[in-house]
Order: sequence, then structure tokens, then C-alpha cells
Amino acid sequence: MNTNVLLSLLHLHPITFSMGEQNHSAGKELQHRTRAEVPGKKSWHSQAYTLGAISNFMSTFLTFPIYKVVFRQQIHAMAVSEAMRQLWHEGPQYFYRGIYPPLLSKTLQGTLLFGTYDSLLCSLSPVGPHPLGHRWAAGLMSGVVEAVALSPFERVQNVLQDGRKQARFPSTFSILKEFNSYGLWGRLSLGYYRGFWPVLVRNSLGSALYFSFKDPIQDGLAQQGLPHWVPALVSGSVNGTITCLVLYPLIVLVANMQSHIGWQRMPSLWASARDLWDTRGRKVLLIYRGGSLVIIRSSVTWGLTTAIHDFLQRKSYSKKELKD
Repeated sequence: MNTNVLLSLLHLHPITFSMGEQNHSAGKELQHRTRAEVPGKKSWHSQAYTLGAISNFMSTFLTFPIYKVVFRQQIHAMAVSEAMRQLWHEGPQYFYRGIYPPLLSKTLQGTLLFGTYDSLLCSLSPVGPHPLGHRWAAGLMSGVVEAVALSPFERVQNVLQDGRKQARFPSTFSILKEFNSYGLWGRLSLGYYRGFWPVLVRNSLGSALYFSFKDPIQDGLAQQGLPHWVPALVSGSVNGTITCLVLYPLIVLVANMQSHIGWQRMPSLWASARDLWDTRGRKVLLIYRGGSLVIIRSSVTWGLTTAIHDFLQRKSYSKKELKD
């Protein structure tokens, strides 16, 4: 009898050890399977929309002062200290002036970017792992959708943040009233969608770059045995930073084109780019003035967004596993 009990205990021991090994590696396996197998589920999309909106809302509010300093540098080609001094002299009542359009647009961006990308990727390849070409195409198209939907918000935001227009346009309502007075075609070409083509190129290429290399970087870091939230945070930060730096000249071009307002004839994209190049003294360094602050803002924003979205992805898949 005692011998049988001893043999039973020895038989159960490896089973318990195997379960421990399984729990130890569950995070890495779950992280891989969620990205490879789940993107076509409706529950996945609905939760991605919600969490993307919340994370973008929070990151936009926290990093808005940095963005406003960067915008002043892009418009006036001034140093960081000078831009901060200018904002300080305008008074604290204007420090968060213009936050409502980007707050709304970034919240919508969080819902569109990840949800649209997942839907398109599922249509291209329902079962993972997804090839680079499909990730690039889905990211490119999600950027196009984002540009069409959010360009008007960015247009109003850039006018509000230009200190030269505070007296003429003291509020968002005054800008909308100006745009709506142009007529149907004028509302689009001179109003809400002024400078749309560089926005379209910037957003589509930016989304394609981000989604193409986000998962490979995250998978490589996950193999190092790091906590599950670290690879997503680092991958989002690195992708956001590199993408922003590569496309930074387009960001400056958009800010300058969209800060203008009125019925005057809008120059072409090439003429606007050439004018920007001349006003910056034909120096790349002056084009990239403010790049250091863009790195910080982009790293924080995309790092948080990617980490939270990855957390939701794993949590959603865990609940599905338990139900099944």
C-alpha cells in the first residue's frame, strides 16, 4: 500500500513541474498567438477601438504642451527657449489654447488606426502569421482612412496654435465660421482640407512603416525574457520615433501650409515645399529644428498606445481561452 502511494506521488510530480513550465512561458506564447490568430474576431476590434481612444486621449493631453512648443518652432524657426518664452508671455490662459481639436482628433485616431488596420489585415490574410507585404498594405490603407477623417481637425488645430492669428480667430467657432463662409468647394480646398496631399502622404507612409516593423521588433525583444509589457512599449517608442524623424519634413510642411487662412490662391505642393526650403536657409538642420521634442513626444505617445493595445489583445485572448 505504501509503495503504491509513493509511486503515485512520483508519477504526479513531473506533471506539476510541466504545468509550472507552461505558466512560465505562457506570456510569450500568448503574445505570439494573439497577433497571429485572433485579428479577425469582432470582439478584438471593438476592444481595440475603445482602448485606442482612451490611450490616445491621455497621451495627447499629457504631451500637448510639448507639441505646442514644437509647432511654434516649425512656424517661426525659433529655438526651444524662445518658443517657451513666447508662450509664457502670452499667459497661462493661452497655454492649452487649441487643445480641443487635437484631443478629439487623436481620440478618433486611436479608434480608426488599430481597428481599420486589423480589419484590412484580416481581409488580406485571415490566418497569421501575416507577411510583410500584407502588413504594409493594411497600414498604408489605414493611414489613408485616417488622413481623410482627421485632416479637418489638424487644419483647425494649426490655425489655433499660430500666435499671429489669435486676435482674428480667438476660438474654434470663429475659424469654423470663416471656413463655412467660403462656399462648398472653398470649404474643402481652402478650409478644412487645405494642405491635404502632404497629410495623405505622411499618414499613409507613417502607418505603413509603423505596422510593418512593430511586431518584428516586439517579437525579438520578447525572446529576451523581458516582462510582457516592455517589448510592446519599446517597440512602439522606437517605431514612433523613427517614423516621425523620417517624415518630419512633411510634418513641418503641413504645419506651414495649414496655418494660412483666407481666399488667397493656395500655392502648389511643390511651391510650398520650395518656399519652406528657402525660408529655412536651405539647411536641413533648420528644417529639423524641434526634432528633439518630437522624439520625446512621439516616443511617449506611441509607446503608451502600443503597450496598452498589446495588453488589451492578450487580455481579450485570455478571456476567450477560458470561455472555450
